[in-house]
Amino acid sequence: VLLQRYFLFCFQQFLELLKSMTSSSVVDKPPVRRVAIFGGTHGNELSGVFLVKHWQENGAEIQRTGMEVKPFLTNPRAVKKCTRYIDCDLNRVFDPENLGRTVVEDIPYEVRRAQEINQIFGPKGSDDAYDLIFDLHNTTSNMGGTLILENSRDDFTIQMVHYIKTTLAPEHCPVLLIEHPSLKYATTRSVAKHPLGVEVGPQPQGVLRADIMDKMRKIVKHGLDFVQLFNEGREFPPCTIEVFKIMEKVDYPRNKNDEVSAIIHPNLQDQDWQPLNNGDPLFLTLDGEVIAYKGDCTVYPTFINEAAYYEKKQAFVKTVKMKLTAKHIRSSVLNQSTS
Repeated sequence: VLLQRYFLFCFQQFLELLKSMTSSSVVDKPPVRRVAIFGGTHGNELSGVFLVKHWQENGAEIQRTGMEVKPFLTNPRAVKKCTRYIDCDLNRVFDPENLGRTVVEDIPYEVRRAQEINQIFGPKGSDDAYDLIFDLHNTTSNMGGTLILENSRDDFTIQMVHYIKTTLAPEHCPVLLIEHPSLKYATTRSVAKHPLGVEVGPQPQGVLRADIMDKMRKIVKHGLDFVQLFNEGREFPPCTIEVFKIMEKVDYPRNKNDEVSAIIHPNLQDQDWQPLNNGDPLFLTLDGEVIAYKGDCTVYPTFINEAAYYEKKQAFVKTVKMKLTAKHIRSSVLNQSTS
């Protein structure tokens, strides 16, 4: 009797596995018809600025059959001055409070601009919002070509990231997941149903590097290729990607006047995505004192010594590795045409 029960259990498990492999487990997703590519969210991050301006003049390379692709300069005043922003960080004000603020004479420029962007590409959270936004950024940190995810349950975006990573291989393409219960970014790209940040470095602010811009250009190309394949009916089976999930922001050591009193240790500088263990050096004072990491688990720092984050009191962010899995997806257009 026990043997019969065991075989019955095995047979049931086999049926469940078979069921998961059939087409009935495919998740139908709406086709992606409206795509925007944002550059100049920060006006001194020049790869996205130059690419978007180029595509506005000649967009042949980003156009794909069956979808509208709109290159858009998000913060033109900051771009003109080659500064990160005019009044406040545009990439932090796409929250209900700012998007709903009454427009008065002294409202910050970026808040007013956020409302304009939300009107054009949103409204955020609505059915009318753009399907997908690529938001192009540069970092002074040694992060390589990084993709930034905002939602661990967005099957479409995870599948797109998997496609980009696979196509770029063996080139390293880390993925940062900024989903966090208390760290709320309210990014420019969050207007879209599927937001994806593209963060490429190292590149100084206000400077162009051909290799960095080329890396960004490839990422956008592969992302658009994925969307076209998806719209044309290609099915994407379940996939798993490795991501670095943000856990905590770490500030520089400071003195009684709240001034930075120690700098990034040479052993940590440029070591984005590398493991950091208890006792490893973090900071170095001008007197030669080493300040070490104290933690009970291995973390993976990134945005190390990012120039724009001094004002945000952030020396780096701690991340942990985890896996994200996306379901088997296909475009619902294909399903409708065969039903």
